[in-house]
Amino acid sequence: MVDDSKILTGPTRPFTITNQAAERIQLLLSKQEEACFFRVSVLAGGCSGFQYSFCVDRQVTPDDVKIEAFGTPVVIDETSLGILAGSQLDFEESLMGAMYVIKNPNATSRCGCGNSFSVF
Repeated sequence: MVDDSKILTGPTRPFTITNQAAERIQLLLSKQEEACFFRVSVLAGGCSGFQYSFCVDRQVTPDDVKIEAFGTPVVIDETSLGILAGSQLDFEESLMGAMYVIKNPNATSRCGCGNSFSVF
């Protein structure tokens, strides 16, 4: 269970979730047999230094922050949230495929696929 004192709501959220992303997350979570949540994190690696990670998770840590939009909870660890401050999670569909996309104003450069970025 995520500490409800860390739920970010209202207009001052440092990380936002579009309706399209929330709907897709709800669809993904509805197919799970056990209670779980959608996790967004930033990992070291990729061709630009950092990469985004999205997964369905059942484990919560004390430094997780729960962000709720359109009735959909998303969990981000505090370290990743610092890098993602002001960012937006979206879901895009095109002829190239369908994927979650982070629009990160802190990224100073990114690779061609958009999953790897740097903040320096």
